[in-house]
Amino acid sequence: MTLHWKLVVDAADPHAQADFWAETLGYLVEDNSRIVERVLGYGGVPVEATVESHGRRAWRDLAAVRHPDDPYDENTGGGLGRRILFQRVPEAKTGKNRLHIDVHAAPGERDAEAERLLRLGATVVRHVKEPGGEWVVMADPEGNEFCVQ
Repeated sequence: MTLHWKLVVDAADPHAQADFWAETLGYLVEDNSRIVERVLGYGGVPVEATVESHGRRAWRDLAAVRHPDDPYDENTGGGLGRRILFQRVPEAKTGKNRLHIDVHAAPGERDAEAERLLRLGATVVRHVKEPGGEWVVMADPEGNEFCVQ
């Protein structure tokens, strides 16, 4: 049996994080407006639990990105494949990540990819050169480390 899963990342601003990672990975920010509007319509949540994002109604405390080729639920907008969900939490990130994303650039394009990500708001943490390979450790706008190989 295989299980459906998603990576969940704590965030101060889930929508900004979703925008950064969608641009970084070439993913799509999920459009959950159909389910949000439906739940709002029958009074299941107050309007304060939502925000406008990308010109549509979205959950205030959640935003997700999905691979553009993967299936998704048309009723909820939720991805059914490769997906990252960002959830608002009150505390800031502290310490080193125990899990991180590796971004694989095309051969010979690691430095150009790192430069592109810097323009999107990432920062360089350090450059690593070991017998097993070379990569750049970066941090997203909220300080979550990831590697560019």
